[in-house]
Amino acid sequence: MAGITDRPFRQIIREFAPNVPVVTEMISCHSLVEQHKNCLRNFDKYGDEGNVGAQIFGAAPNLMADAAMILEDLGATWIDINMGCPVPKVATRANAGAFLMRDHKLAGQIIAAVTRAVKIPVSVKTRLGWDAEHIDWTDLVRVAADNGAKMVTLHGRTRAQGYTGPAVLPKIENMPIPIIANGDICDTNGVQTAIANGYAGAMIGRAMMGRPWIFGEILGTAKKPENICETILKHLGLIIEYYGAHAGVPMFRKHLAWYSAGLAKSSDFRVKINQITDETALKQEILQFWGCVAER
Repeated sequence: MAGITDRPFRQIIREFAPNVPVVTEMISCHSLVEQHKNCLRNFDKYGDEGNVGAQIFGAAPNLMADAAMILEDLGATWIDINMGCPVPKVATRANAGAFLMRDHKLAGQIIAAVTRAVKIPVSVKTRLGWDAEHIDWTDLVRVAADNGAKMVTLHGRTRAQGYTGPAVLPKIENMPIPIIANGDICDTNGVQTAIANGYAGAMIGRAMMGRPWIFGEILGTAKKPENICETILKHLGLIIEYYGAHAGVPMFRKHLAWYSAGLAKSSDFRVKINQITDETALKQEILQFWGCVAER
């Protein structure tokens, strides 16, 4: 998820679930191949991160293949091709992401180019279809399988829905490759329901925001900390280390909004932190809100 599953957040996830497969933020093939210096994720190395799939998007088969090779060299354990992002700048202006649900020929060309270019597995992330009149995910799954993809993750909404309305995940029958369920899955029951309906597993998306321990809870490897302050401060430290304080402090505000959601006086807390640009001041507000003691 762009702006969320960056390297610092992946490191926090590993605190609770060391072996869970994790997918990177969406990476533009153009930005990666051209080595845009203002995009730090273009330079991530995954060798010390465990099982990490790198997700790329784009509409040019040759550039997607080049990007996949770069990510393989950087230590990604598999490549995930985004064919479900509904954001207009990706799906309508760049002819990538969810647009590829409308052009299965191009989708097949991209998948084939990427699978030929790398030795690691390739998967596809997609949706039910472009809109309610075009529910054709089964066709795209077969295109993916025919062109070498090993797995497809299916989000239970159309592109037209975006993230509105409940996700509806159809039962899986007679598919040529494993299908992973995605959409509104937030606990063990959701995972078990998906598996009972024929899915090979489940992918957690927005439910992880402010809950990096969710994977540990589902897998039984960890529980939510009694006081999440230590986790939050460690997350902030990793953000500052990665982005620097100038960019990192404003960026971390959204994470604090998610961490504090549903807690008493959280709205006042969010108003206060949205005015803060200093790392020390932000830490003090975190310590005060969660009632924890600063490290000596």
